[in-house]
Amino acid sequence: MYHVLIIDDDIALTQMLAEYLQQNGFTADVENSPVSAIAKVREQSFDVVLLDVMMPKLDGFETLKQIRTFSVVPVIMLTAKGEDYDRILGLELGADDYLAKPFNHRELLARMKALTRRLDDLSSFNQVQNLDFHGIKIEEASQRAMVGAHELDLTNTEFQLLTLLMRHVGHLLSKEKLSEDILGRRLSAFDRSLDMHVSNVRKKLSQQGIENVIKTMRGSGYIFKSKV
Repeated sequence: MYHVLIIDDDIALTQMLAEYLQQNGFTADVENSPVSAIAKVREQSFDVVLLDVMMPKLDGFETLKQIRTFSVVPVIMLTAKGEDYDRILGLELGADDYLAKPFNHRELLARMKALTRRLDDLSSFNQVQNLDFHGIKIEEASQRAMVGAHELDLTNTEFQLLTLLMRHVGHLLSKEKLSEDILGRRLSAFDRSLDMHVSNVRKKLSQQGIENVIKTMRGSGYIFKSKV
């Protein structure tokens, strides 16, 4: 059973959500205080974190910032307004996915299963590879991406995205395929999640002096270049 942590100050909602997830194959912990939740993520291992944006004293964005200083646990942001700004900011700060409130519980369950399915894929022997292009090394067994002696601080989603692109070096991967393989859902017209994850990967590579290795094919998808 996968272990999920729900961080939301709405006590009634979190109790109901925890019961629903427990009925569908998850072990669920609840923290209504973001400060306590951060400490809990430090102390325990979770497979997924559900993080509400609108909380008093410490909002979801600041909570995510603090979690990302020490953990790459997959995080799904729960945004009350569902506005583009909230979604984009959450993804820029390292969220793996987002869902606007009020949400359909089945949709949330599908998003969570997509994240945990990728964890299963990583542990599969047939999936494990070592990749090395343009000074970037991928060690799938240990889930590490290296530039020289420096380990890239990638989220799970960013690691999976970079790995998939490098596995298909020199070949175009459509946005549709990347969305289904990485995010676990079909690409929709106004969903910028994939583009934001690519942008985050590029920024982190650029910080280590790696530029222009991921090419955008406008309207089609992305290519990890065989030559730079």
